[in-house]
Amino acid sequence: MSRTYFGTDGIRGTVGHDPITPDFMLRLGHAVGRVLKRSEARPTVLIGKDTRISGYMIESALEAGFASAGVDVVLTGPLPTPGVAYLTRALRLDLGVVISASHNPFDDNGIKFFSARGEKLPDAWELEVEAALGDRPQWVDSAQLGKARRLDDAGGRYVEFCKNTFSPELSLKGLKIAIDAAHGAAYHVAPSVFHELGAETHCIGCGPDGFNINDGVGATAPAKLVEAVRESGADYGVALDGDADRLQLVDADGRLYNGDELLYVIVADRLAQGQPVPGVVGTLMTNMAVEVALRRQGIEFIRAKVGDRYVLEELSARGWLLGGEGSGHLLALDKHTTGDGIVSALQVLQAVARAGRPLPQLMADVTLFPQVLINVRLRPDQDWKANPNLADMQATVLRELGDTGRVLIRPSGTEPLVRVMVEARDGALARSCAERLAGALRN
Repeated sequence: MSRTYFGTDGIRGTVGHDPITPDFMLRLGHAVGRVLKRSEARPTVLIGKDTRISGYMIESALEAGFASAGVDVVLTGPLPTPGVAYLTRALRLDLGVVISASHNPFDDNGIKFFSARGEKLPDAWELEVEAALGDRPQWVDSAQLGKARRLDDAGGRYVEFCKNTFSPELSLKGLKIAIDAAHGAAYHVAPSVFHELGAETHCIGCGPDGFNINDGVGATAPAKLVEAVRESGADYGVALDGDADRLQLVDADGRLYNGDELLYVIVADRLAQGQPVPGVVGTLMTNMAVEVALRRQGIEFIRAKVGDRYVLEELSARGWLLGGEGSGHLLALDKHTTGDGIVSALQVLQAVARAGRPLPQLMADVTLFPQVLINVRLRPDQDWKANPNLADMQATVLRELGDTGRVLIRPSGTEPLVRVMVEARDGALARSCAERLAGALRN
């Protein structure tokens, strides 16, 4: 059975268009509640959200749907996605629900779910929910309706959780940190975490109005943070996205570090502490320089499909702890069950504090390979995989690159495009190879 509503990270779309409508959200809450009640007589779910104005509407509709199925609801208000995952597990609840479209603009929204253990749910569960959406609703009687209550200290509980992932022997005293919360879910918790660990904080992107989430700020638009770091004289800048599960970091010189680089810093810190790191999971897009640097230290490196969900699947299958992707979704499974931008930033800053050296020095052994990405639009009937010109050109390019580069050709999941990526130590060679491959695709 194929999925109609669920994508790679929950359900997402434009508000007012199917399925991001109040009537669908009521049906979704009811269907999920029905699925939960197959294994639990009186389930309780936690609902958190980011700062989009549409969150009020979706929250109310989901609450009504859950109540109609006899499921109790705990409401947190605005809270980062990883905060919902943590509280679902900490409060021994049956399901965590996040209302967010992550890094998308305000007029999008979506739903993510977490299990009772604070983990993303498998495909089989999503298929069960989709099947339940096709069933006739079965409203419980008045005596069995679900109840709702607010968890007033949700933000404070999550702040304490984040602080506890930072070594108690260290502090951030003496550091000035600029924080960009993307006017999103972490606007009221991220500044508290860094301040309570001793840092002086300077905040941008911490004034949500329901419409400005991710609007020129945050992890997907870090230029404002680079500017803020320079103007405020901050030592570091931390950029989160709308639901605060991804991270970009800036140093005092305005140099931006992506998820690949930050993952390497976290791994290197664990090794320096004598902790075992049997392997690390990246994605098909992880920069080859990070792979080379890790293998040089005897660490196995595995590439998953693009998406933190697939990184997590590979980590779980191998019993490993550390992984991530260049977009800033980083996983440290000994600290949290899911990607967490604030916790990831603390792991990097912890490495800086332990080493007594700034971030550029910790990255001295890793120089990212240039990556060239070209999108090639396809004709509706074009079978690019059967293109003999492409196959011949790819073989030629791979011979030229040898072990100093790599090629990735993959279709877009949302558009009629094929993405051609070439990575090499030599940027000019990477550009030449990518252009020749794109030309073979077009012909």
